[in-house]
Amino acid sequence: PQKKKTKNPPPAVTPEKRGSAINKTPTKRKSPPKMKSTSPSRKRIKIEPGSLPPPENWETIYKLVEELRSDRSAPVDTDGGHELPEKQLGPVVHRYQILTALMLSSQTKDAVVGETMRILQRHGLTVENIHNTDSETLNAFIGKVGFHNNKTKFMKQAAEIILSQFSGDIPPTAEGMMTLPGVGPKMAYIVENIAFGTVTGIGVDTHMHRIFNDLKWVDSKTPEKTREQLEGWLPKQRWGEINVLWVGFGQEVQQQKEKSLRKALACSSPREALGLVQKLRLDVKKEAKRFGLEEELNKVLNGTMYR
Repeated sequence: PQKKKTKNPPPAVTPEKRGSAINKTPTKRKSPPKMKSTSPSRKRIKIEPGSLPPPENWETIYKLVEELRSDRSAPVDTDGGHELPEKQLGPVVHRYQILTALMLSSQTKDAVVGETMRILQRHGLTVENIHNTDSETLNAFIGKVGFHNNKTKFMKQAAEIILSQFSGDIPPTAEGMMTLPGVGPKMAYIVENIAFGTVTGIGVDTHMHRIFNDLKWVDSKTPEKTREQLEGWLPKQRWGEINVLWVGFGQEVQQQKEKSLRKALACSSPREALGLVQKLRLDVKKEAKRFGLEEELNKVLNGTMYR
């Protein structure tokens, strides 16, 4: 009879082999190499000054705003960073106070900045004194400005940097100022212009950003993009003046509606002025009714007002 084949028993697994089998790390499969993208680069192209076509009729509108702002009676004209510093204390202190005023101005009305600056000036607004003032005291001094906790920290850090790295004076360039905590392009370009008489960029805040988009002078999502587009077409001799001119105009349109409407009605081109303030969201008919100026407004709109 044929013998049945017997299967060999599996080899015994010793504890040592069992442990090594359990602890063995599985081999990772190599992933295929990534293919380089053939899509065009999304890197933003820098807009060079003078490389963009200017908006149609911009000079006429600009000159009209210069006329409407000729009385220099907006809040920025009395409590702006160019007016508040104490010039009599010398150029170094003057420059530091310009920087301080701009640091305080973010998300804060000019009248509050002015009040706060005067409190600091009574305390002694020099870089050495701010450096030596404890944070709690400084925070109490600037408590009315927006984001005062952050600004206290930034002011203390900036004072330390100015003393240790710049011999007690503020950095002489916009690029240098942007190395200070809490100082962005808008502040840096404005301070550079006021403190050193140098203009290397336009200081654009959120108000200017909204105004120039409303006028279709730019098409941008952020103040920084607005700055780049403005610099792309606005003549450089206008860069230094545009901030105070247009910030003040925007303040009057938004905060001083009666005054803004009266100035528009009384200027050399009232119909154009009314159209301008309407683009900036001033409801001229509503405000004329509110302030008893309907007759004057209708004369302009109906073409029956003569000069």
